Amino acid sequence: MPTVPTEVVARRPPSIPGLIGLVTGIVCLVVLSATSVQAQGPALSPELEKVREALEKYRDPYVAVRDGYFSTVGCVHYPQAGGGAGRLPYPAGGMGIHFLNPQLIGPAPDPLRPQILIYEPDGDKFRLVAAEWFIPLATGIKERPALFGQPFDGPMEGHEPLLPKALHHYDLHVWLWKENPSGLFSATNPRATCGGYGYSLGDDAPHFVPHPRP
Repeated sequence: MPTVPTEVVARRPPSIPGLIGLVTGIVCLVVLSATSVQAQGPALSPELEKVREALEKYRDPYVAVRDGYFSTVGCVHYPQAGGGAGRLPYPAGGMGIHFLNPQLIGPAPDPLRPQILIYEPDGDKFRLVAAEWFIPLATGIKERPALFGQPFDGPMEGHEPLLPKALHHYDLHVWLWKENPSGLFSATNPRATCGGYGYSLGDDAPHFVPHPRP
């Protein structure tokens, strides 16, 4: 009997269970990769990567409290965009629950020591989403501060009822752990929500205030 050349022998098609296993494996790989990116946070510059790494321990809010960050309780969000009548031009969106460390307040921002950590309520847990550098005018600051090549927002009035309106300040938000369509340094994030959190505070964007003259 003549021998059939090997190049014309049809390959055996993969079995249905084999195809299902292959597709399932690919889907799982994609999902795991997406979950890993989401857990880590947005892509950052090398400088901000170091900041996020230094603050990573504060994903656990108990660690934040132990290090002197204390919750201001309310979850702040801005249903309406600001920008009118002398107000800061906040995009509509959430801000979150602020944990403030009063011991870190001073006139010069430290890249690795933000005065505020911001958490988003997630069921009965808190998820770390951003850091905020907060400098009151009462520290004697002489001019608008900047950090990471970004000028601070303000000066502005305090955010009542969590802060006295007379607490005029500059601040800079950095969304180190949550993607923000409005920008990495935007004060608000349309993807941040207060959900069913009991102490949710809808607010208007704060008013600008003048920087004191020397």
